[in-house]
Amino acid sequence: MSGTENGSGAVDVIIIGAGPAGAVAAYHLARAGRSVLVLERRSLPRFHVGESQVPYTAELVREMDLWPAILAAGYPVKRGAEFIFPNGDFRRTDFADQGEGRQPAVFQVERGHFDNLLIRHAVAAGAQLLERAVVDELFIEGERVVGVRYEHAGVVHEVRAGHLLDAGGRAAKTAKTFRTRRSIPWLQNVAVFRHYDGLDESANPGHEGDIQVGGHPDGWVWAIPIWSDVISIGAVMPATALRAAASAEEVLDEHISRVPRIVARLAGATPRRDLHVESDYCYFSDVVTGPGWTMAGDAGHFIDPIFSGGTFLAMLSGREAARAVDAILRGPEREEELQAAYACLYKTGYDTYTRLISAYYESDYRLGAYLHQRGFSIEGDPHFARILSGDFWSDNNPFGEWLRAQPRWDTFAPYERVTTCPVYPHIDALERAPVLPALI
Repeated sequence: MSGTENGSGAVDVIIIGAGPAGAVAAYHLARAGRSVLVLERRSLPRFHVGESQVPYTAELVREMDLWPAILAAGYPVKRGAEFIFPNGDFRRTDFADQGEGRQPAVFQVERGHFDNLLIRHAVAAGAQLLERAVVDELFIEGERVVGVRYEHAGVVHEVRAGHLLDAGGRAAKTAKTFRTRRSIPWLQNVAVFRHYDGLDESANPGHEGDIQVGGHPDGWVWAIPIWSDVISIGAVMPATALRAAASAEEVLDEHISRVPRIVARLAGATPRRDLHVESDYCYFSDVVTGPGWTMAGDAGHFIDPIFSGGTFLAMLSGREAARAVDAILRGPEREEELQAAYACLYKTGYDTYTRLISAYYESDYRLGAYLHQRGFSIEGDPHFARILSGDFWSDNNPFGEWLRAQPRWDTFAPYERVTTCPVYPHIDALERAPVLPALI
């Protein structure tokens, strides 16, 4: 082996990808005293979709001692989400409705800036980062992944590791090598999006900092402020709608025009020239671990960004993968057990989130009325606010339990669900505790 570029030849953990999953995993592993090599195929910072966050993300950031840096960055504060229906009516969910003990607000971000902040924090904790390092091959001995070959600065390098953590997103090397990836047939859409400069939130008919999600007969539109004067606008639609349009720019402009509240918010804002298109982006992997390797974040699952949970799930899975990998390195005989537990947590979170999005599509972009018809009341309901904030595990949440009971939205093969929230386990425990009778 020619070794890593610091000449070691081997590390405890190789992480493919420096996005939120890889960066959070690198931070926690480095803090645990592990030698970590992060291989990122692009240079940083880099553009990425997924600017809106859910409140549970804030807890993960606090846990990493990054909250002061987040405040200093000047990201817009997000306290709620506005959903606009095809008939022009709208409803807002206030995250404060979750109840005491849970974070009532979060932030919107420019992903390139935020992702760079996360990975630099991991480097400061002791992780080694190589940018523009492309993994060409996994080294497999028997059935076990034991290292990788990668190219960096025109030179091919080989490095061994005790464990490989694949956080490479759509380009995940393990997904391609082991052919784990499957499509989600009822969620095959395309997204067209760009940023606008000159945002003036005084023109916003809703609440400053909120995400807006506007449904119409042919798809939905998002509006996410990412700086005080910059907003991300995107349109999600069936691929047929994009193919029928004269251009991606034309279909984006036309779909925006269908949501007057977003049009009003854009008053005076100027679109940037760069236009982005993402297609066929919904997928999952039924297998997310194997001998010597573990997937985290988008490597194993990616879904529509409607409810802003993607970055949170990536960060949460990065944290949990790091904990599992560290435990595996301390007790290799427990690898299968620890990976099984991690896989169940990963699948529970992504499965519940996918079901929430599936319900939104099935409702024809009228989720509130759809749930009301099924016996739920969402007005000020703490459980509804919680599931929009990241509560994708707790069986204390009736919305989550109903979503998980719908067989038409099954993706993963049967697995053992995790029923306690990994972000607020202490609150889960308190809510499960029996109420003692008052003493007279």
